[in-house]
Amino acid sequence: MAEIHRRKSVTVKIGSVRVGWEVPVVVQSMTNTDTADIASTIDQVEALALAGSEIVRVTVNNEAAAAAVPHIVEGLDKRGIRVPIVGDFHYNGHLLLTKFPACAETLAKYRINPGNVSIGRKDDDNFRTMVEVAVQHQKPVRIGVNWGSLDQALLTRMMDQNSKSATPLPAREVMMEAMVVSALDNAAAAERYGLRRDQIILSAKVSGVRDLIDVYTNLAARCDHALHLGLTEAGMGSKGVVASAAGLAPLLLSGIGDTIRVSLTPAPGGARTEEVHVAQQILQSLGIRSFMPQVTSCPGCGRTTSTYFQELAEQIQNYLRNSMPEWRKQYPGVEELKLAVMGCVVNGPGESKHANLGISLPGTFEEPKAPVYVDGKLYTTLRGDNIVAEFKQILDNYVVTHYGQGSMQAELLQAR
Repeated sequence: MAEIHRRKSVTVKIGSVRVGWEVPVVVQSMTNTDTADIASTIDQVEALALAGSEIVRVTVNNEAAAAAVPHIVEGLDKRGIRVPIVGDFHYNGHLLLTKFPACAETLAKYRINPGNVSIGRKDDDNFRTMVEVAVQHQKPVRIGVNWGSLDQALLTRMMDQNSKSATPLPAREVMMEAMVVSALDNAAAAERYGLRRDQIILSAKVSGVRDLIDVYTNLAARCDHALHLGLTEAGMGSKGVVASAAGLAPLLLSGIGDTIRVSLTPAPGGARTEEVHVAQQILQSLGIRSFMPQVTSCPGCGRTTSTYFQELAEQIQNYLRNSMPEWRKQYPGVEELKLAVMGCVVNGPGESKHANLGISLPGTFEEPKAPVYVDGKLYTTLRGDNIVAEFKQILDNYVVTHYGQGSMQAELLQAR
């Protein structure tokens, strides 16, 4: 992996997970179940955790949700799922955290939106109450500013000051500055009320890519707090994926960001885990972290009128994803594996040689054979109707012999 010089930030401990510049960028996600539905929430948290979410946030919006939190964590523990659970609070968090101390104690972190904790009030009593509960239970807090719910009193004041300036700034710049000021002011208040610097994470969520880059670049330059990155309401499908990648990549490559979430709108009936896979793929594509073997496959052209290579690429991709929960335990380092599934002779052999394991399927009018390359050398040539099964077997053998116990055994034999 290429080295990226991360911005130095304070490291925050969230349950068993650490977030900050001293550790790799952490992937997190959020459930969309009714938190009061304990069984459904447990199922979804488990799915997200198994997909690779290292922190999972749940909505705590009413008394039923707050009462459910300890049972959710207990149910996850019985299944062997130890992922930290974060409570997402708006409007009434000060009431819920004080009325349900078991919820306050069980959660690994609280997320507070300063624009929503004291709506209609002139003081910060609600914010202070939540912070004091966090101090009592020694829980970290994410102060999550969002431009959809920005402190209107602060924004109005800054807009008024700007309008009186001899050289007023565009409204967008005032909005971006107001978000940064809100995050920093509330972080300072949280420290006054007892939180340590290593118990605070900041975020400044927007839904525009350029806005995201600008606000976090500004925020990162003015504090050493750990930062949570992500577009808020990124969108559905390719729009959400592309916008998230476009916004996060420049920041991550600049060393900004300690934990990320990709806030995708799921397709009806779609898996919530997709946002985890996208977040992982962004980090892996940037060379920041590795999560699972990568498959290089060509887009197809007039030389590849058969869809066989597409089907094989999809089957291998699914096979890797399904195998990784177990492989990750048995074969450390397997996430670095690189495969190539190519559709014709033009680039097929070359790409296959660059991968740890590659196959070049026959294109139109080519001889019906599929050369397989292992670590840059021709290993075998497959023919017939069992190419998929045979290639999977070669893949399994490679994993066993090159990672984990299989790798160590092979090294011992070579040493003899």
